[in-house]
Amino acid sequence: MPRDLITERSLPSERVDDPKTILLIRPSALGDVCRTVPVVAALRERYPRARIDWMIQRGFEDAVRLHPAVDAIVPFPRQDLAKDLRQRRTKSTRAFLASLRDAGYDLVIDAQGLARSGLFMRTTRAPRRIGYKQAQEFAWLAANERVDAPRDLHTVDRMLMLAERAGADVTDPDMRLYADQDQVSQVVIEHPEPFVVMAPTSRWASKRWPDERFAELAARLLETGITERIVVVGAPGERSQCPTTLALAADHPRITDRVGSTPITGLMALISRSALVVANDSAALHMGVGFDRPIVALFGPTETARVGPYRRDTDVIQHREPADQTDHKDDANSAQTERITVDEVFDACRTRLTA
Repeated sequence: MPRDLITERSLPSERVDDPKTILLIRPSALGDVCRTVPVVAALRERYPRARIDWMIQRGFEDAVRLHPAVDAIVPFPRQDLAKDLRQRRTKSTRAFLASLRDAGYDLVIDAQGLARSGLFMRTTRAPRRIGYKQAQEFAWLAANERVDAPRDLHTVDRMLMLAERAGADVTDPDMRLYADQDQVSQVVIEHPEPFVVMAPTSRWASKRWPDERFAELAARLLETGITERIVVVGAPGERSQCPTTLALAADHPRITDRVGSTPITGLMALISRSALVVANDSAALHMGVGFDRPIVALFGPTETARVGPYRRDTDVIQHREPADQTDHKDDANSAQTERITVDEVFDACRTRLTA
């Protein structure tokens, strides 16, 4: 519930033992950060007077900086700490850990469940430290309240179980993201016509639908007049993943190339105004869910029941076989993504755009 919508009448009754300062730890990745927002929203509704901070990997802050449930961002300096480790120094690490210890948090929730997040939670010395009973890399040792959240549940449902342990009501998860309105206004000026956001990149090769099929899909969508414009997005350093699509964009007046040139705030603004998001398993897809946009989600070697678009199973195109492996870090599993045809993706896009 946005704070400006909370009235005195709707405020939960405050108890003496309610936390005054809360830290949510979920640093990365960007898509995971976007789908963690129902946790902070639920905490804010339960504890409207508390200060709620969110530890996020430096560079991803803008994804939730405008969320009304968040009071402050605690940037996780991943590169600085890694540099410390490589150079066998501890200056940056000690300073960061000291800042956590001195913050005086009453309640800390580790929604990451890894060794480093467990270390950060333990360092706070908070009276209540909530984490997963099944946390990896012995991170569960840092928690003094351990939640039995089976790993076969969707990751959003697992995180919400942590919020529920903290006293929040999680029956109606609020997935909403919030875009910068100046950026949104700029998008409206640049693209007044309906447009499709196409995200042909992903960190892992096995998650990428073939680049040439994205290009073919874009051409067909425009030739048939189903959409007026396509905006291609991706992170800096990902241009090499989609050369065919970008070559088409360079020659086509109705395809806008924004790969590597759009910051997070701009990407969120684009997606918030899009008529449709077509994406691999990437941050753009989870932003589409957060802005309640129509989506077509292309999946390969991934357990979508655990990490797919939350409560949007019918928007997923995936062709799994009984013998398939689900290791997305193994490039050999790219064949699973390649089973998706241009025809079926085009049909899914046409259904959503003409609804």
